[in-house]
Amino acid sequence: MLPEPAAVLSPAPARSAEPVPSTQQSPAPGPRSGPRPVARIAEVAVHLPENSRDVAEAERDLHRRNPKVAPRIPMVSRLTGVRRVHVADADQQASDLAVAASRTLLERAGLGPQDVDLLIFASATQDMIEPATSHITAAKLGVRAPVMDVKNACNSVLNGIEVAEALIGTGRYRRVLVACGEMPTRGVRWDVPDRATYAMSAAGYTMSDGGAAVLVEAAEAPSGFEDELAAELAGLVSSGDRPSGILGSAFTAESQHWDVGMLPGGGTVNPRDPERSYFEIDGSRLREAFLALGPGPVREALDQAGVTMDDVALVAVHQVAVGYLADVHAALGVPADRTIVTVADHGNLASATLPLQLVTALESGRLRRGDVVLLLGLAGGISMGAMVVRW
Repeated sequence: MLPEPAAVLSPAPARSAEPVPSTQQSPAPGPRSGPRPVARIAEVAVHLPENSRDVAEAERDLHRRNPKVAPRIPMVSRLTGVRRVHVADADQQASDLAVAASRTLLERAGLGPQDVDLLIFASATQDMIEPATSHITAAKLGVRAPVMDVKNACNSVLNGIEVAEALIGTGRYRRVLVACGEMPTRGVRWDVPDRATYAMSAAGYTMSDGGAAVLVEAAEAPSGFEDELAAELAGLVSSGDRPSGILGSAFTAESQHWDVGMLPGGGTVNPRDPERSYFEIDGSRLREAFLALGPGPVREALDQAGVTMDDVALVAVHQVAVGYLADVHAALGVPADRTIVTVADHGNLASATLPLQLVTALESGRLRRGDVVLLLGLAGGISMGAMVVRW
């Protein structure tokens, strides 16, 4: 049925110090300056629909509609700890949620649609197969710039930021808007013919709708000797004075597990089969697949950034159930107070989950200028991404 909480990652072993030749004196300990970022996350915003659904009550209704299949006791909400999910209006589309979040972001940043150099629609959900939802989002938002879609299940936004950073690094763009509109509630099955179908559908009852937007901008590069010296010295002072930016990232995938979580309708495999237009998730196999990923990407991203887990003030991690968080804390050696639990009251928002945690941390004062953040994405397919950001 549902995946049991499992350690997604194994604890990262302590890194040994580099040996110092006996003829040299060991340098005085001090902070590592790390890489000079080419891009930074300048702003983030989310939009959550006002309508919500009580998961336990929805399960009771599911039992009334399917008394011989769905259990009378609301098992999904008890096992996952998810209490409520957001549900978009019937006349809203994924692009509408992305536009709402993007408008909030642009207003906060003091920018207009004309200031966007590239719009990336990054989401597991899409308005339709063609055209790319980024076109629809740009048209509704008034953006007249190149667009593209980036789609990788619940890692879509994180991959969108990765693409934005890479393109900014080439000098092609300076300001990229990553817009997300997740509407997975449209793929949840409420009429289940048998227990097997219920088991494959159960995870969908915790899925939630929401929009998110992330503004990725070019980091200002030093233009002369004095600027370069100032940048070097910034690594020796308080964290709030250090330049913000994306410090390191690493991504991995084990694509042989692509079929552990699917919404298989609408493509060339099942172009017109309405029975394949619902989520099909094998929780047990998904658990086993994530176990095999290991801590490599997290260690690699931290190494690239020149920081350790002790330097990380906030871990924003994709959340599908409350029970999984304790496993992640134990596996990474992260205290519980380094993360913010959003899944209980907001459900599984797919790739909008990480932006929601960033916004929640900012609004609550948990995230401040100069703090180091670890963005940890886990997605069907399956894939994992780790990104270290200095805010």
